[in-house]
Order: sequence, then C-alpha cells, then structure tokens
Amino acid sequence: MSQSLTPFENALAGALGGVFSNAVVYPLDTVKTRIQADKAAEAKEHPAIKKQLGIIGTLFTIVKSKGGFAALYRGFMANMANAFIQQFAYFYWYTLVRSLYIRRVMRSKEVAPALSTATELVLGALSAALGQLFTTPVGVIATRQQIGTESHEEDDTMIGHIKEIYHKDGITGFWRGLRPSLVLTVNPAITYGVYERIKTVILAASDGHMTPGKSFVVGALSKTLATVVTFPYILSKIRLQAKNTPYQNAFEVLGHILEEKGLAGWYQGMQAQITKAVLSQALLFYFRDYFEIWTLKLLEITGNK
Repeated sequence: MSQSLTPFENALAGALGGVFSNAVVYPLDTVKTRIQADKAAEAKEHPAIKKQLGIIGTLFTIVKSKGGFAALYRGFMANMANAFIQQFAYFYWYTLVRSLYIRRVMRSKEVAPALSTATELVLGALSAALGQLFTTPVGVIATRQQIGTESHEEDDTMIGHIKEIYHKDGITGFWRGLRPSLVLTVNPAITYGVYERIKTVILAASDGHMTPGKSFVVGALSKTLATVVTFPYILSKIRLQAKNTPYQNAFEVLGHILEEKGLAGWYQGMQAQITKAVLSQALLFYFRDYFEIWTLKLLEITGNK
C-alpha cells in the first residue's frame, strides 16, 4: 500500500503515526530517559534512586517530585516535534532512496520488488542517517527537558534549554550525541529491514493484504530485536545529551559505565526502553497504515490518484 504514495505522502503518514504512537507512550518515555540518564546529582540528593532502576519505582519518584504528575509530560511538545520531524525525515528519505535504488540500480519494473535483507538494512541506515542531521537538535532539547533541572531557578522551558545549550556549547551543542545517533541508524534499519522481510512472508502466506493489526505484531517483533542489539549506544546517547555531562564521546560513556557497574550497566533501563520502544513502534506501524488508507482515499476523492 505504501508504494502507491509519493515520498512526501508516505512521510506524512509515517510522521503522523509517529506522533500518535509517541503521545500514547510518553510517560513511559520519560521514565526510561530518567533511568538511563542516572544523574549523579539526583543520586546524591535522593540515594534511593540508585536502587529504583525499575519502571514502577522511577515512575513514583517522578510523580513525587516537584512537578508532580505533570513531570511525566515534561518536554512533551519538544518530544512530539522531534517525533514528527524524525519520522517524517526517515520515511521521506527511506521511500525516496528505496524507489531510486529500485529504478536506477535494479532497473525493476515492479512497483515493490522484494529486496534482500542486507539491501533493506543499508537503505534503512542511509535514510536514518540523513534524517538524524535534521532531528538531533530537537532530540537534545527533548532529552534535557525529560531529565529535568536541578534547581527551581533554572528555566526548564524549551526556549530556556535552547538559550542554555547555545550559551554553553555554541551551535554545535545542538548536535551533541550525533555520532552515536548515526551509529544508531542501524536501529531503524534493523527494525524496518526485519519488518519488510516478515511482512513479505505474511503477505505471501495470507490474502496479500497487510492489516493494521498485523502491522502492530510485526512492528513489535522487529523493534524488540533492534533495541536489544543497539541498547548500549542508546544509553550512551542519552548520557551525552544530558545537561552538564562530563563525557565527550560514546566510548568514554561506555568505558565509565563498564568500570563502575560492569557489563550489566550497559543495559541499565533496557526493560523500560524495550517496553516503550516496542509499544511506540508497533503503534506507529498500526497508525501509519490507517493514515495511509485515509491519505489514499482522500487522494481518490480529490482526483489526484
């Protein structure tokens, strides 16, 4: 179905699906970011946090903080903007790069020929890398808002964080964590590569139609695998983007964690990450299919298809 849409239309459907899915799981996203950040300052102020590495414990810690229940939605607008831009950029570049590859390299006359898993991974990684250049600045701001400030006097708004990042790190500060983000392009590459392969099998074994329900299940399986493989770098990206971070690169982050907590430290908060990522990704595929259906119907009504 998605091949009937132009890159812009497919990107819009994917972006709207991303916003809806992220909005549903946003409190869980805040919880997993707090667990992964593991702020030393917070640990000194609240020693119990070190022991509350689970989802429920961290959830209650956030709710009991100065922001109350609203603290679970800190940085919501920045995160939604990031979700929209990130998914739009990814689906746009993925659709464009994939279609160019099929036309120029494969010279295939089929609208949606089956590609190898390796090809899907490379195309997905390239698309995600192009998208990261546009989305990292908003991601840095969203991460800092979710982690929160350490003082009542600090400006915790989006504008406040923008001013602080520019004042302390200059314009390059908005792209902090870009290198691990580029490495993490393998995450959506694995997700969508596996998704496309499983979808091909399902379509061949069924009636040839991919329903939103099937997309939900396949999306969940795909994202679980991708998250397990790339989690240490996901953790290092969060630490690099945190306010007043002492780290300069991902290897320094991972080396410090390994020294302090051992190999298990690389997977701190993975349960929350997988729960959030799987729900978000599965819902994204679910909503995206609906938005594609609505987009196609709208285009049929207006006579553009």
